[in-house]
Amino acid sequence: MFGKKAQPPIKSLIAHGTRIEGHIKFSEGLRIDGEVFGNILATSEQPTMLVISEAATVQGEVVADHVIVNGTVRGPVTARELMELQPKARIEGDVSYMALEMHQGAVISGQMKPLMVEGAEEKPLLKLASKSA
Repeated sequence: MFGKKAQPPIKSLIAHGTRIEGHIKFSEGLRIDGEVFGNILATSEQPTMLVISEAATVQGEVVADHVIVNGTVRGPVTARELMELQPKARIEGDVSYMALEMHQGAVISGQMKPLMVEGAEEKPLLKLASKSA
């Protein structure tokens, strides 16, 4: 409806108080409320979504189609479709995205690199979120 794609369901959760040391591969949707020390990679031909909540800390590379960050990430982040940076997002690393939505208060300490579709000369979509939204 209104031009938005259906979001993949969140089927996995790393709960608050949980610490994982090692790489994670997931399909569909994953929500992180705890700590992850390792790379997080979406490995599905279906659309994928990764939510890093306000309480979460990730140290490692992050790759998924739709990435929502409101916690801390120390490492590069790649959103193959949409990157949403919520007000408490803190990223220490380079950010690559197809489309970006960034709320006031989010902080990136690294380079921002738009992903380009082969053959497209269009600029990537950049949307600044207002407080009223």
